[in-house]
Amino acid sequence: MAQRRLTDFFARRRPGVSATLPRAKPAWRTPSPAKSAPCAAAPGPGSSRKRARPPAKPTRDEPVPPARKRLRLPADAVSGPGSPAAPGSPEHPSLQSKETKKAAGSAGGRPCLAAQENKVPSKVTPSELKSCLQRAQELGARVQELKASAQKDAGESSAPEDEGRLEGPCGKQMPAYQRFHALAQPGPPGLVLPYKYQVLAEMFRSMDTIVGMLYNRSETVTFAKVKQGVQDMMRKRFEERNVGQIKTVYPGSYHFRQERFIPTFKDGIKRSDYQLTIEPLLDHQAGSAAPQLTASCLLQRRQVFSQNLVARVQEHHRAFLASLNPPMEVPEDQLTRWHPRFNVDGVPDIEPAELPQPPAVEKLTTAQEVLARARSLMSPRMEKALSDLAQRTAEPSSPRSPSLAQPATPPAAPPSALKGVSQALLERIRAKEAQKQLAQMTRRPEQEQRLQRLERLPELARVLRSVFVSERKPALTMEVACARMVGSYRAAMSPGEMEKHLQLLSELLPDWLSLHHIRTDTYVKLDKAADLAGVMEQLARLARAEETL
Repeated sequence: MAQRRLTDFFARRRPGVSATLPRAKPAWRTPSPAKSAPCAAAPGPGSSRKRARPPAKPTRDEPVPPARKRLRLPADAVSGPGSPAAPGSPEHPSLQSKETKKAAGSAGGRPCLAAQENKVPSKVTPSELKSCLQRAQELGARVQELKASAQKDAGESSAPEDEGRLEGPCGKQMPAYQRFHALAQPGPPGLVLPYKYQVLAEMFRSMDTIVGMLYNRSETVTFAKVKQGVQDMMRKRFEERNVGQIKTVYPGSYHFRQERFIPTFKDGIKRSDYQLTIEPLLDHQAGSAAPQLTASCLLQRRQVFSQNLVARVQEHHRAFLASLNPPMEVPEDQLTRWHPRFNVDGVPDIEPAELPQPPAVEKLTTAQEVLARARSLMSPRMEKALSDLAQRTAEPSSPRSPSLAQPATPPAAPPSALKGVSQALLERIRAKEAQKQLAQMTRRPEQEQRLQRLERLPELARVLRSVFVSERKPALTMEVACARMVGSYRAAMSPGEMEKHLQLLSELLPDWLSLHHIRTDTYVKLDKAADLAGVMEQLARLARAEETL
């Protein structure tokens, strides 16, 4: 009882506490990081003197700073109004307003947060404002200049492209991979076919494959079936024009006819329509079974087609050689490559041959034909109307002004750059150049390989002498010499190829380099006293002489 009276006594002496709640405990909450701890701990008029609970430990590893420290800006952030990161500068009004609103919303209008905000310095001098404004104006002018220069450069760069596109008619100029197809072929040069001829050869191979499959199972081969199969194989368009080109190149490959009443099982083609049928021409021996398009036959027909294409290109090449000054003539059996100035991919297209067309069906196209055919079936009024229409269509139309074809003016002859040069000297130079080109066109692959080795010999001779000097031996085995030279030569080469070069070098200069076969090994012996410059000059002279042969 005494304890109860003592509690009531202290409760009555506290102002602002209701007498009806003498034993009620105030509800204490754990201060969250979003709320201000100092303000929550400030004693109010109705709060007790008990000590508040310690704040709960944060779930993160690092401790969360109290609200008072988080609201306080670091010293480098409040460097001045001129800095771009200062929240009090005029360049960041939105950041300042957002922080103010957030602080005001989280504090709930408490006086401690208001006092904390007033501590942030926000003094801006007029000189700093003027400097910031001047800097912004300079940056804006610089941005405008950069935009104008970028637009000008874009316009200049797009103008040549548009002009280049308008130089030739759309769709007539071939892309570069077709115009320079012959120059991009790997391997040693030879009788390379133009790109369009190679595409036609691939079309013939695909067409022959499809025709062979249909023909071997005794099925009528129509152009519609072959077209679909070839397009699926090549991923290119296959039209009747390509079939006409194939017939022009290889006339004895197929027999074409127009036939009717062929089941097609398609809605677009009627049974009564004429269709182009294809039948391969094969050698049929008497008394044997029906011929088949076997793999050997397909390969033989493909080779014949390729030979015919090469023969067509040779005709154009022969005409080109005849137009040179002086004219050249190369036998076809000795021709191994085209003339260097002959444009292989510029060979004209193959003209398609005529294919059988469906028989012409009589069709009434004019009013006079209709009137003559159905005069007895018409009423007099309709007959009169048709006669009037026939008279109007029979009247000659207004004569048009014929377009005058302007004669093509020959191109103006370029000014002679060889004015004053002796004509005999020009003739000798042209004859020598023609002889060199003739030798280049008739050179065999073995001769081409030997010439390449001769061109490498001067450099290999220098490397070989360096190997002997570094080894300090009078003779080396072939394996050791080839291994050292392969490691020292600038280009990648196998030891076997290097051995062939050494054999050729000993064949050309036996006094300087000699090979000695002792038991199972071959030894290389070099004359170190010989002049290396003279040896290299002699090898270069031999290479030039071999090239002109």
